[in-house]
Amino acid sequence: MNRPSLLVKLTVGTLFLIFLACTGTPSNDEPTTDDVVDAPVEKEAEPIVIDSSFTLDYVRGRFNPATHPDFTAVDGKYTDGDGTYYLRKDTYEAFKKMHAAAAADTVRLTIISATRNFNRQKSIWEAKWFGSRLLEGRESAPEAYPEPVDRALAILRWSSMPGTSRHHWGTDMDINRLTNDYFESGEGLKVYEWMTANAASFGFCQPYSPKGEDRPHGYNEEKWHWSYLPAARQLTELARTALSDQEIDGFEGSEVATAIGVVEKYVLGINAVCKE
Repeated sequence: MNRPSLLVKLTVGTLFLIFLACTGTPSNDEPTTDDVVDAPVEKEAEPIVIDSSFTLDYVRGRFNPATHPDFTAVDGKYTDGDGTYYLRKDTYEAFKKMHAAAAADTVRLTIISATRNFNRQKSIWEAKWFGSRLLEGRESAPEAYPEPVDRALAILRWSSMPGTSRHHWGTDMDINRLTNDYFESGEGLKVYEWMTANAASFGFCQPYSPKGEDRPHGYNEEKWHWSYLPAARQLTELARTALSDQEIDGFEGSEVATAIGVVEKYVLGINAVCKE
């Protein structure tokens, strides 16, 4: 009486075993359909479009900002009053907004250096090259570094070769004080903390971050130097793609630019965040 029932059970069991043999069962090492997750797709960086008004002569500071149509004089209330400073108009407008926001938080931002064209940078460089201006206020470059490459590298700790400075561009400025120590305590620390927290929202970035694994080459850290990225990023890209060491010329010591690799190590040796 139980045989038909047993036969049914055997038949069903046999069919199930045959089904498993044909299809296989998932092992612990093999992902099931539910386990498969699409790998994240990296989004390609947007290409940097360079404005047609930017040329290699512009990158190298071979123009007069006082007569350039894209530049304007900075109102003295934003500066230390030491002469007339110029900035690109777009940079200036962004700075004024940032200045107002900082003032609302009782933070005072004062421009102490802005655009320096090729000729102005040449006067600074050659004063250091010949020793009439001491390095860090204590060393005579020709006495301490008689070899041209060594002398140039010593000057490059803090000063750019003419034709390679971001200050040529009208996008960069120095604020408040030219020493890192000032920004590490008291009022200076308050300024620096505000800038690191808020400057990016106005388009500004610190190009000379601490040197290390992420930035092995270039100038020493400058907590006072800030760059307006909407224009500066384009100019950095133009320098990367079109500027060569051989085009860094017209001043004493320019012959060592190639041996140093000044474009790659100094013009492009900036905070990676400022390139993005």
